[in-house]
Amino acid sequence: MESQIKVRNRQRLKRAMRVRKQVRGTADKPRLSVCKTNVHISAQLIDDEKGITLVSAGTMNKDIGKKKSKETAKLVGSKIADLAKQKQIVTVVFDRGRHKYHGLIKELAGAAREAGLQF
Repeated sequence: MESQIKVRNRQRLKRAMRVRKQVRGTADKPRLSVCKTNVHISAQLIDDEKGITLVSAGTMNKDIGKKKSKETAKLVGSKIADLAKQKQIVTVVFDRGRHKYHGLIKELAGAAREAGLQF
C-alpha cells in the first residue's frame, strides 16, 4: 500500500502533465510557466524547443523580495512582462501548471496582461 504522500505527489504530477501536454512554447511564443509554493511565487518564460529559460521573475529576487500575496503576484506579473518586452516578446502561452486559475495565479496573469503580454 502506497503512502498518502506518494499518492498525492503522483496526482499532482498527473494534473500538471494534463495541462502541459497541450501547451508548448517556441522562441516566438514562449510558455509562461507559474510556480507557486507555500512561501514564494515565481514565473518564467520557457522556449520548449531549445529547452531554455528566456526570462524569470519571482519573490525570491532582490527587487521584489516579499512573501507571496496578491500584491506580490501582481508585481511578479508586471515584472515578467517588462522583462519580456526587453527581449521583444509580446505573445506567450500561459501554463498554470497544476494550480487552478484563481487567486494568485489569476492576479499574476492579469498584471502580465495589463503590462502588455498577450495570451
